[in-house]
Order: sequence, then C-alpha cells, then structure tokens
Amino acid sequence: MTDPIDIVIYHNPACGTSRNTLAMIRNAGIEPHVVEYLKTPPSPRLLEQLVARMGIPLRALVREKGTPYEELGLGDPALTDGQILDAMMQHPILINRPIVVSPLGVKLCRPSEVVLEILPQEQKGAFAKEDGQIVVDASGRRV
Repeated sequence: MTDPIDIVIYHNPACGTSRNTLAMIRNAGIEPHVVEYLKTPPSPRLLEQLVARMGIPLRALVREKGTPYEELGLGDPALTDGQILDAMMQHPILINRPIVVSPLGVKLCRPSEVVLEILPQEQKGAFAKEDGQIVVDASGRRV
C-alpha cells in the first residue's frame, strides 16, 4: 500500500480551468483536498506564502476578468503589495485560480495542464478538457 499524496487545490467550481485541473489531478489517481477559496479564502499570510513558493509577484496572481479589478484601481503601479493583498482578502474573486500545492511545488495552473508538471503520479489514462482538447493520450502521456 502506498502512502497518500497530499495535494491541495484552491478551486472555483464555476471556472472551467479549475474544473479541468481538478479532473487531471483525479486522473492521476489522487483525491486532493479541495478548498473552495471563494467560501474559505486563504489567510493573507498563507496567500503570501503561496505566492513566494510559486516564485511570482503578487500582482501576477490578481485576476482581472470578471472581478472588481478596474473599479478598485488595482492596475495602479503605485499600489503596494499590502494594498493589493488587502483587496484580495476583501474580494477573494480577485485571487486567480486554480492554485495547486503538491509535494513537487506550487503552481497557478493556467492553463490547466500546468498541473501535470507538479503531480507526483502519472496520468492513469486519456484526458480531454471540457472543450474537447486532448491533453493526455490513452497511455497517460501528455500530448
């Protein structure tokens, strides 16, 4: 028997990219911890840690589409990371998704197949995204 693999996905079930990412994790035979971050957002400290582990600037994690990004003036380069983080805490929809945490790293999985880079197990079979795009062939290899 193998030890369980601890994978966390910060997920929005209304997002196709997030659903595809979750499905690829499951296609590897892993049942992740699913955090619906709009209902249970990460703390400011945890979000800062995730960003640091991804090796990206905080601004790279801010979602613009379908959010109050423009109304809040978040494109202003004079805003500090603290101000951006405060906005993300007040409006979790501003946190881009899905974020996946695995033993092999942390990634913002956009596009969804980025998750394949940090899964510790191979895909168990073919996988096609919701739009029909084939990502993994029948032998479990990335296309």
